Amino acid sequence: MQAKNSSIRVLPEEIVARIAAGEVVERPASVVKELVENAIDAGASEIRVECVEGGKRLIRVTDNGSGIRSAEVALAFAHHATSKLRTTDDLAEIRTLGFRGEALASIAAVAQVACLTRHVEETSGTLLRLEHGRIAHESRIGRAPGTTMTVEHLFANVPARLKFLKATQTERGHIDAMITRYALAYPHIRFALLHDGRLTFQSSGNGSVRDVLVEVYGAEMAAQMAAVEGEHEGIRVWGFAALPPLDHANRSRITLFVNGRPVQDTKLSHAVIQAYHTLLPPGRYPIAVIMVQVPPSEVDVNVHPAKAEVRFRDPDAVFGTVQRAVRKALIAQMQPAPIAIQAPPLSRGESAQEPTPATPVAPSRFAPLASQPTLTGSAAWERIGIPKQVQRPPEQTSAPAAAQPETAALPALRVLGQLAQTYILAEGPEGLYLIDQHAAHERILWERLMAQRELGAVASQALLDPAVVTLLPNAARLIEAHLPLLSDLGFEIEPFGNNTFLVRRAPAIMIQDDISAAMREIVADLESGESLLRRDLEARVLRRVCKRMAIKAGRVLSYAEMQALVRDLEACESPRTCPHGRPTMIHLGLAQLEKAFGRLG
Repeated sequence: MQAKNSSIRVLPEEIVARIAAGEVVERPASVVKELVENAIDAGASEIRVECVEGGKRLIRVTDNGSGIRSAEVALAFAHHATSKLRTTDDLAEIRTLGFRGEALASIAAVAQVACLTRHVEETSGTLLRLEHGRIAHESRIGRAPGTTMTVEHLFANVPARLKFLKATQTERGHIDAMITRYALAYPHIRFALLHDGRLTFQSSGNGSVRDVLVEVYGAEMAAQMAAVEGEHEGIRVWGFAALPPLDHANRSRITLFVNGRPVQDTKLSHAVIQAYHTLLPPGRYPIAVIMVQVPPSEVDVNVHPAKAEVRFRDPDAVFGTVQRAVRKALIAQMQPAPIAIQAPPLSRGESAQEPTPATPVAPSRFAPLASQPTLTGSAAWERIGIPKQVQRPPEQTSAPAAAQPETAALPALRVLGQLAQTYILAEGPEGLYLIDQHAAHERILWERLMAQRELGAVASQALLDPAVVTLLPNAARLIEAHLPLLSDLGFEIEPFGNNTFLVRRAPAIMIQDDISAAMREIVADLESGESLLRRDLEARVLRRVCKRMAIKAGRVLSYAEMQALVRDLEACESPRTCPHGRPTMIHLGLAQLEKAFGRLG
């Protein structure tokens, strides 16, 4: 619709260039992606990426590829100029990462760019400088074959776009993720990534995806990833998938490639998730690196300017091939080991006899008393001395429900037993309570930790042996940025080189936990809580600690353990919900029970 009192006119070239740049260059990682793809298309075996201030100040990508001919360097920065397409038929079978001829022009429109390149068939190179899309200098210069692209002051001439960039740490994380993806997809290329002069990632370029996995995820995680291989009707799938229980809090660790191109495809991600059906708990997602190779004519990569989305001619065939290949790899690696059953030791005076067939006994679903090693009881849990709810005197426990004041606090409860190894049954003056032991323990731990935090610091304890944690580069940067916050929450963490950290202390309640696994979950919380205030981010991390350390469903509790848990829950300020808002209990009132049994008219 035409605006009122305006006439139609052709937009100036400068505005056209900035609009085009907005479609291709979203953030510094977008620039890195386009320049790295050009280097790969040029046949490079070594690619070095240098960034300053998360790429906002400077991005430099150097490769040893074929280079650009001197007569074509300026042309390379023109709109729709490319060496990768000749006819419309080429669009039907795209075999290169780049093909539109828009990347360099778009980058040059929103930054200061210097291109230093030499073609393999020429004896000298070319230096070309551009200022916001216009050529400022061109000269001949000596250098080895290959190309160095330097991009400075990104979006300096587009303040509206510049102000929407995230913090330096966040932009670094996006670049880290981009480089590690390409290193996995092209293991024969040696990648090096430097941030502010510091080498943060380097792959060997020896062609082994497994070796790149070690660099990206660390040796411990890489050892828990099964090789995936499958092929069906011209569709080939390969890569690696993590064996349960190694998982992640969201889908961000499912890395997908189609014909060497990193893509975001909901259906392919769902295929990987489906392969883990019944193998992961609800709310947990796989860690996987999956490569898909299809005939170029069977996939359309010309869907979005960023080339991150694809469209398949037969998506169901691709989905099925991916799902079957991943599932097959997981099942093959998860065959149960034989269980050795050892007879109990004989009592004094007993003699060995031939075993007699035992009559199968169904496991009890109701266990008032259980001979299990006891949990640390209420007294030994060492309340930190902060006054909570004032306990009712024992004589008040038999008062009628109507006499009790309306409050979120609990009445004194009498433990009856355990149901399904998950729920504690307790009787109170107001009826029957079914208490979720996991949710209740979460609430108890949460209030203890929050009280400690209010006093100044969470109680922590030194680990006997420091836990070694290796993270993805972007996750490592995230941990570094939040070291002060984690320190206040009871963690003592120090960098150990190459995206590896030593955890020397942890919150006291975590002393028996798998610290490496816990840190990976905490990283996921930090990632998803990027926009939160510090106070809210601290609360998210502490909720994660409580969730990990609370007793789980399926744990048989002794009567003393159940009593200790209920007494501590009674002392909580908000005993009826866990820190995530889930109810800790269900209350069945006496009137409700009497009505259900037909005792009320």
